[in-house]
Amino acid sequence: MEALAERLSHLDAQAEGAVRVIAFYDTLMRRRVDLPALARASAVLAECVAGLRLHSTGRAIRMAPDGRTASTPPAPASTTVPITLDEEEIGTVWLERPGPPVPLDELLLDRLAIAAAAAAEKYGPARTTMADPALVELAISGDSDDAATARALRLLGFAADLPVHVLAVRSQLPLDQIAGRLCPARPVKAAPLADAGVILATTIDPARLPSGVRAGIGATGNPSRAWQQARTALRFTTARQPVIHYDDLGALTLLTEIPPDTARDNTDVTAIARMADNPEDLETLDAYCATGSLRQAADLLHLHHSSVARRIEQLAKTLRIDLTEPTGLTRARLALTTWRLLNS
Repeated sequence: MEALAERLSHLDAQAEGAVRVIAFYDTLMRRRVDLPALARASAVLAECVAGLRLHSTGRAIRMAPDGRTASTPPAPASTTVPITLDEEEIGTVWLERPGPPVPLDELLLDRLAIAAAAAAEKYGPARTTMADPALVELAISGDSDDAATARALRLLGFAADLPVHVLAVRSQLPLDQIAGRLCPARPVKAAPLADAGVILATTIDPARLPSGVRAGIGATGNPSRAWQQARTALRFTTARQPVIHYDDLGALTLLTEIPPDTARDNTDVTAIARMADNPEDLETLDAYCATGSLRQAADLLHLHHSSVARRIEQLAKTLRIDLTEPTGLTRARLALTTWRLLNS
């Protein structure tokens, strides 16, 4: 009985603390404090450094327990909670507690995240990037007339006098984070479709795309045509060339019009398919086709050029293509690209 009473007393104390934490943040939200004030109040309450970051800005707000901006270097977060708004993760809050978390840390951060989402929505920047997939699909659908497309873009927040770039992307990262990085300061919307994610943006900076993202970029103009171009460009992407503009493909896009059965029956493509079981051979051929030079291919592969030369010689025998001749190199490039398209 004594042990049970002791446990109940601890539970009562923790429940009382939880109620106080909830009331604390309810008061802050009623007072409509901004993000720095929320981080400051949280640091004072937690008695350790509290941090807050919105994905849209990338800037971290770190406050110390004395109510001032934290001057110490960032320490590993002891507890972290995402900030969500309209079912989209827009940022993160955390505590930098030296030592293990205390029982109410997670509750404190949950309430801080809720308050931060409300403050971000009020004071900005809080534009969410995820959009209704049905509305995005209407904007890029070939079945929509010009009036329906214009109305869909207007509902998505795009001005009629600004160009809209269309991207098709594949990645393990959340689509909203990719879109936010791609176009951090201008209107951008994203939605997952059947085979790829679609991003609509008024401006884009491909260099801002995170590592590991594959993206095809359509030409500006009609969103429906741009979406088809973006999907085509996405099919041509590789680990070595993860981002491709449709306009840069030129005559290579003609390869997508070859019937798949015709492409598979081609002797060169069949030879590539057999060789593809060996990733090392495929990587060597890819590097050589990309550069057209043994030494440059060796640099890409971090090998001695003589080792690459032996590999290329062996691959030439396997493919029955003279890879040292311009015509043979062109055949290998086309066969490798066609095989990738068949497997994209």
